[in-house]
Amino acid sequence: MLMHSTSPAEEPPGRPHPPATISEDKGVRFLHLGTKWVQGAMRIRTPDAIELEYVQQMMMWTLFDRQPQHIVQLGLGSAALTKFCYRQFPQARVTAIELNPAVIAICRAMFELPQNDTRLNVLNMNAMAFVTERANHGSVDVLQVDLYDADARGPVLDTPEFYHACAACLTADGVMTANLFGDFPNYAKNLHAMELAFDAVLCLPEVHDANIIVIAFKRAPHLDFSALYERAASIRRSMNLPARSWVTGLKAAMRD
Repeated sequence: MLMHSTSPAEEPPGRPHPPATISEDKGVRFLHLGTKWVQGAMRIRTPDAIELEYVQQMMMWTLFDRQPQHIVQLGLGSAALTKFCYRQFPQARVTAIELNPAVIAICRAMFELPQNDTRLNVLNMNAMAFVTERANHGSVDVLQVDLYDADARGPVLDTPEFYHACAACLTADGVMTANLFGDFPNYAKNLHAMELAFDAVLCLPEVHDANIIVIAFKRAPHLDFSALYERAASIRRSMNLPARSWVTGLKAAMRD
């Protein structure tokens, strides 16, 4: 199976959005955008679970923030992160930004994305417009970024200006996770841009098909790995996520 990131992201003005289609295999429903690439997945029997491992890794911020008040997803994909955060963190507002209206429609029709309510707000808009809107600055505890076009050549928004705007949206101890899918030069470019905008940036090892998940901190945390392993065990019990492997990956990144 071919994998990549979840979102069709930012298309040039006037360019038509790619069609949103689905396929199914062995009880899993997949989202596509007019290509062979898998843009997201949902196990039909457990629609609120996160099916893909790299998408699970996007939740590694839970090692550091147990009670976020505002979680934002840039790029809806198959709504896996949006649904999971909405169900798991009832105290939080959850906002998802998606440029392609067909993706929002198919997520509601085929991927069990709830309708907007007082806690959930799925917006059909440009991610750059969201992060540069001053009203959003300092308002986000957790930012999850997964922005790609249908061809998956690399993140469409990848400039220092974009990542500085992402950092500006975060609260003082806010954290961002991002999927860096693409060829190595693209990966290095994005990582450098993040390092200019954030106090600390760490990467987990690649799990499949060139998806590398990065965690970026507005203010560098103190990493107590004994405490993180204890927290990982709690996350495994309460959310059924393989958090111990995240701690091991972060520990390896600190040694590099």
